[in-house]
Amino acid sequence: MERQEVVSRLVQSGAVGIIRVQENEDLVRIAHALQAGGLKCVEITMNSVGALHAIEKARRDLPDIIMGAGTVLDGATARHAILAGAEFIVTPTVEPDVIEMAHRYGVVIIPGAMSPTEILTAWELGVDMVKVFPADVLGPAYLKAIHGPLSQIPLAPTGGITANNAGEFIKAGAAIVSAGGWLVNKKAIIEGRYEEITKRAQQLIQAVKEARGESGE
Repeated sequence: MERQEVVSRLVQSGAVGIIRVQENEDLVRIAHALQAGGLKCVEITMNSVGALHAIEKARRDLPDIIMGAGTVLDGATARHAILAGAEFIVTPTVEPDVIEMAHRYGVVIIPGAMSPTEILTAWELGVDMVKVFPADVLGPAYLKAIHGPLSQIPLAPTGGITANNAGEFIKAGAAIVSAGGWLVNKKAIIEGRYEEITKRAQQLIQAVKEARGESGE
């Protein structure tokens, strides 16, 4: 899939589900549960056990999902993730070598940044959107203030996103929101209640749709 098409599908979806767990057998099951809830974009963090294998398997089993790799800290890890099938790369910080590697392979890159200077610096390095992190600490008001002078930059707030606050971030100017800990609830995974993850995915998508003024159907 072309880079711009991936960006378009991310924005159209409005939400990314972040999977970060310790047991590799959980990863693909969680991705299935998120898809069942209507999420079309999923990020598996590279500090999860078996992340590369899970990305490969999820790409085979869930061809309609846009699959990304998160917590990518260096260019070498980015390359491994891309070769495993990652269609977008997410970092917690602005890492020029990761951005360069993503560009080399024509893959969407979403670096993490907090300050206006970091956000603009990342944009000038040619990224596709910027992950504003940690979103729960900064809040929707901060995102709105950043979005004003930097409205040309698609922002993806991440960190502490739930169905209760996702809409506020969308209204503040977020292109998409990314949810992890609340969405992929550890207790539900331990207890094997994957239907809870599906339910939360549905709630997240509904919150985004309502904030955008879209139909809930």
